[in-house]
Amino acid sequence: MRILIAGGAGYIGSHMVKLLGRAGADLVILDDLSNGYADAITAGEFIRGDLGDAALLRRIVGTGNFDAVMHFGAFIEVGESVADPLRYYQNNVAATVTLLREMQAAGIRRFVFSSTAAIFGEPLTDLIDEDHPKRPINPYGRSKLMVETLLEDCDAAFGLKSCCLRYFNAAGADPEGQLGERHEPETHLIPLVLQAASGRRRNIRIFGTDFPTPDGTAVRDFIHVDDLCQAHQLALDHLLAGGDSARFNLGNGKGYSVRQVIDTVAKVTGRQFEVEESDRRLGDPARLVADSQRIKAALGWNPKHDLETIIRDAWQWEQKISTD
Repeated sequence: MRILIAGGAGYIGSHMVKLLGRAGADLVILDDLSNGYADAITAGEFIRGDLGDAALLRRIVGTGNFDAVMHFGAFIEVGESVADPLRYYQNNVAATVTLLREMQAAGIRRFVFSSTAAIFGEPLTDLIDEDHPKRPINPYGRSKLMVETLLEDCDAAFGLKSCCLRYFNAAGADPEGQLGERHEPETHLIPLVLQAASGRRRNIRIFGTDFPTPDGTAVRDFIHVDDLCQAHQLALDHLLAGGDSARFNLGNGKGYSVRQVIDTVAKVTGRQFEVEESDRRLGDPARLVADSQRIKAALGWNPKHDLETIIRDAWQWEQKISTD
């Protein structure tokens, strides 16, 4: 099994590389290191380069006899996408078109795509399933939905089979402490709270305490990065076995509030830290939770990690990088 992994030096991509490397896959990792780290690559051959470089892609896939491509190479910051939409459309859409064109020329017909819940926009239901209306409210979400549409068209045109995995809030870290989140700047809730616990951040701020939720704080769906990677492996196996294109939502199915996250961090770390309360941010919904029944039924996916495990693994990583 020979797999090209685009963005394999980033947070989720590097965990995927470790999982597939241990399974004995022959991997080639393409990453420009704009948001990744070479020392996070634990298996395979690493090629530093731009996903939109057609000549480079031609050299890689033209002679590689790849069975599939996995794509983790998108830019992901919502605020940045609003401020600089062209950068996001160039990297997330145009570069992906280049990749798909070179895959078509090389005869590669299987593609696993890291998508996002941001394609749905404002939630209309308590649980968001795959058929929820898709009305993204920022360039990041729109760029991901554009790629999903591209993949549908490529399937109809030349038989490219793809799985798009739409996850809500990836969290946690490698249980062995080898890998974890290293975003600069960090915008994700769990690592931000852990930075407050470790002393790298002065405090943590809650944006909104008057939502219509049990404790008044927003509810979000956190899923352990290892569970995400297991879903990607199942999707890859599905395509390699001749399966048809599919779209799946990935989440824990119940959600955790911001207050629950903060309280669980305090419990796991045994640390006290300052918590500030602020007004809601514009556009923040009260609840964003996935309905993941489709992938459970179709592929047998069974996420194993709860919030406490997610935070315990992420805390191990935070302690490691905060003392380096």
